[in-house]
Amino acid sequence: MPPAPLPLTLLKGALLSPFKRPGTGHPGPPGLRGRARISPARVDAYRRVCGFAPAGDTVPLPYPHVLAFPLTTRLLAARAFPLPLLGLVHTSVEVVQRGALRLTDDLDFTAYVEKLTPHRRGTEATLAVEAAVDGTAVWESRSTYLARHRTTTAAPVRSPGEEPPLPAGARWRLAAGLGRRYGAVSGDRNPIHLHPLTARPFGFPRAIAHGMWTFARCLAEYGLDDTGPVRVTAEFRAPVLLPATVTYGRRGQDFELCDSAGRPHLRGRVEPLAGR
Repeated sequence: MPPAPLPLTLLKGALLSPFKRPGTGHPGPPGLRGRARISPARVDAYRRVCGFAPAGDTVPLPYPHVLAFPLTTRLLAARAFPLPLLGLVHTSVEVVQRGALRLTDDLDFTAYVEKLTPHRRGTEATLAVEAAVDGTAVWESRSTYLARHRTTTAAPVRSPGEEPPLPAGARWRLAAGLGRRYGAVSGDRNPIHLHPLTARPFGFPRAIAHGMWTFARCLAEYGLDDTGPVRVTAEFRAPVLLPATVTYGRRGQDFELCDSAGRPHLRGRVEPLAGR
């Protein structure tokens, strides 16, 4: 039987969410496999929303995350997954790309829940995704997602002045509807991103930008080469409440996105890897 369409998967996850009991026991469902074909038109739409310049036959580094979204959503919406799908917040991402991904490539994905860990604001799930072309591993990611709930886990202590701000390179005014625009090209229509009324039940006064949009927008400004082997990591420090004015900063391989007061929303790093 073919998998359910993405809207039905999201509906299933939404209906099951009130019955989930967050914890750090067994992560739940077994891994899933799937294949995705790249659509040049959808890649172009993604480039426009995220600020990537038009390119030839390559795919931006974060785009496979979008292709894998239906598969990862099936994992997160599964009855055996212990955290509620509704309100999950993306807290970090690591992407490793082995080489250029072409518009003509078909990607074979494997996705699985690697672990669940306590967090000072709830429970965090680590989701791993691996992609191959003709049996050769080309791309992989690890993302953490936070389910917020009451917890006794202590907050980590940060040293004052631990991370000085990076030199500002650009400033962007983000519209209130950004979450809906990115949701249209990514398929991620989590209610925390769509409208203040749908974000408030999850503790946000306004809709928040997708973490993967902020990640992609920073990489577009960075001018990341789509073709080279690279590892990119980012930590989503604080949500971007929409509308917002944010500042992009960079020094060497490090980049960040800050609010108008200089507090970081995102902090990341680009590390070139040796070729295959």
